[in-house]
Amino acid sequence: GKMHACGHDGHTATLLCAADYLSKNRNFAGTVYLIFQPAEEGGAGAKAMIKDGLFERFSINEIYGYHNWPGYEQGLVGIIGGAMMASASEFKIKVVGKGTHAAMPHLGADPLLVACQLVQGLQSIVARNVSPLESVVLSVTKIHCGEATNIIADDCMVEGTVRCFSEEVLQMVEKRMAKISHDMCAAFNCEGQFEFKRSYPATINHAAQAQCMRQVAIDLLGQDQVVDFTPTMGSEDFSFFLQEKPGCYFALGNGDGDHRDRGHGLGPCNLHNPSYDFNDALIPIGASLWVKLVEARLGQGGIAV
Repeated sequence: GKMHACGHDGHTATLLCAADYLSKNRNFAGTVYLIFQPAEEGGAGAKAMIKDGLFERFSINEIYGYHNWPGYEQGLVGIIGGAMMASASEFKIKVVGKGTHAAMPHLGADPLLVACQLVQGLQSIVARNVSPLESVVLSVTKIHCGEATNIIADDCMVEGTVRCFSEEVLQMVEKRMAKISHDMCAAFNCEGQFEFKRSYPATINHAAQAQCMRQVAIDLLGQDQVVDFTPTMGSEDFSFFLQEKPGCYFALGNGDGDHRDRGHGLGPCNLHNPSYDFNDALIPIGASLWVKLVEARLGQGGIAV
């Protein structure tokens, strides 16, 4: 009764299809490593594989990956050099006040009142501290405080996420969040305890590899089937691989959901949506892209991809 609803089963099938072809048609000189990575979302599987010695055990010079992309028409390829997906960070702010009876608020320090002010204050960072030319998302997604209607609680938890492309900007945002959390809580006679966890770095494609992947896609599918990918504030742990090796991550259109069987469910075919379904028509397209990439990069005598 549960599913991840992102298409990693389809990604795996695509790579297996390419593996089958490459093992039988060795039109390349070099070594191809196929990476079946676990725990892409939440578990940082790429980081775990690197820690486990992926690049020490295997002589990999370049690395490539793709993700199906609902909303793009079936088989459309989206590629861009540079920043493609944002970094993902999580924060927790515990506002520690002084509980009291709700009919006697003057005897306590209300952490929920402070949390409401804090949510507004944090938004000022994006509005007034970040350059308008930078892209930053700061979203408070959770507030939890109290258990009863007639009690002002002792503390309140505020949680959320920060997304951006620049490490320098991320450092500034984290620093401002910490100061606002501490100072605003202190102004209301409360204590602010701030935690900031950097989950995934930004996914930044290397220019040469992105251009190579673009040309492979154009040669295989045609110019009209390859577009510039519009960077997204979503995140992807392939970013850890790209910090270690030059490479490219791209999107392959999953269509609008018309491929789904009747009765599958209404609604969009977006990722992590109950009506999501991987479009099996992408398997031969994606596998062909991998094969042509290998032949393009290793056809003249050999690097490891």
